[in-house]
Amino acid sequence: MRTSRRLRVEATGDVITPGQYTVLAQLNGNGPQTLRALAEREHVQAPSMTRIVNALAEQGFVTRTAHPADGRQVQVGITPAGKDVLAEAREQRTAWLAQRVAGLSDEDRQILSRAAQIMQQLSAK
Repeated sequence: MRTSRRLRVEATGDVITPGQYTVLAQLNGNGPQTLRALAEREHVQAPSMTRIVNALAEQGFVTRTAHPADGRQVQVGITPAGKDVLAEAREQRTAWLAQRVAGLSDEDRQILSRAAQIMQQLSAK
């Protein structure tokens, strides 16, 4: 399992799915979006995104409103409850990762730290 996927699985627990987690993170980071935009960003079909958003709306984690420029479209936004569950998921993810890193040798932690620095350099370019 890829590390990023494993982190999402560990972060979400029983409250939300990894797919719901990424949608909440998108909305939290980028503000309200249409279903179509969310589907494109997450590389899923519109019906799949509709199911994810419906589940999040039923739990009170997102709202759907008419798009301000095009009333035919629906805009999805994160609620305070959605922000709370996202923050909890991120805390769980951080705790899981910290536990795994604590089990590494000093040498492996140094290697991991250097690798993280290199990844930051790559993403800055």
